[in-house]
Amino acid sequence: MESGKTLSIAIMSGKGGVGKTNLTLNLGYALHMCGHSVLLMDCDLGLANLDVLLGIAPEGNMQDVLLGSTDIRSIIHPIAPHGFDILPAASGVPELAEMTDDMRQMLLDRLTPELGRYDYVLMDTGAGISETVQTIAAMAALRIVVITPEPTSLTDSYALIKVLSARHGVRDFLILANQVQNEKETQYAFSRLSMACQKFLQIEPTFLAAVRNDKELIEAVRRQQALLVYKPACRAARDIQVAADKIQKIRYTMTEWMRKNPILRSLPKVEN
Repeated sequence: MESGKTLSIAIMSGKGGVGKTNLTLNLGYALHMCGHSVLLMDCDLGLANLDVLLGIAPEGNMQDVLLGSTDIRSIIHPIAPHGFDILPAASGVPELAEMTDDMRQMLLDRLTPELGRYDYVLMDTGAGISETVQTIAAMAALRIVVITPEPTSLTDSYALIKVLSARHGVRDFLILANQVQNEKETQYAFSRLSMACQKFLQIEPTFLAAVRNDKELIEAVRRQQALLVYKPACRAARDIQVAADKIQKIRYTMTEWMRKNPILRSLPKVEN
């Protein structure tokens, strides 16, 4: 695999409370443990959560960048002993959650030079279909939609996919089923969403992985640790590692394709 290829991944959900931020954190840790450089971006710009899950209090965040008081590199926070970096957002700042087009573009322009330093950039977006979520999802190379078996999760995830398809022409989505009890529940949740997308949007989402419900995750959150650090052998941690392995295979395939199609190296979705 060539070095210097950044795979950007937007991790999204139609509704809140599906475990998206926890999955982002643990996928980042799993990818780092496989020898990759990883940046976790808290893209829920007005309601930051990644720093809370890790029990840290960064001195700067993306609000400072937008205000011009600092640059991106100075707010990137290394996480020890996890070994990856995070780019923190602010909490309780409605202006960040409701950024104008110019503000979003300015932030993206300032981010771009830094993202190319990593193998993976995992973008933990806010839930729903805000303009900021749409912008981040459209710019990413991959999009993972996190669902749970709840009907509201499936309905809202369908709405998210519909909006991204209609407004941005995005038609490729990976589905990660979270908080499932067993394979039957996984198949039920994915098939309901997939059938709706195929019937009404002519989009066929791809199943990525399922993460089973696990009480150890609750304790990991209380301890403000990644689950893969606290209980790496528990079933949810093993499931997350399976998802990370699949993501690595996707990155390898994309890198090979880029090598054979050099004209595409200028595209912003996979940084060169």
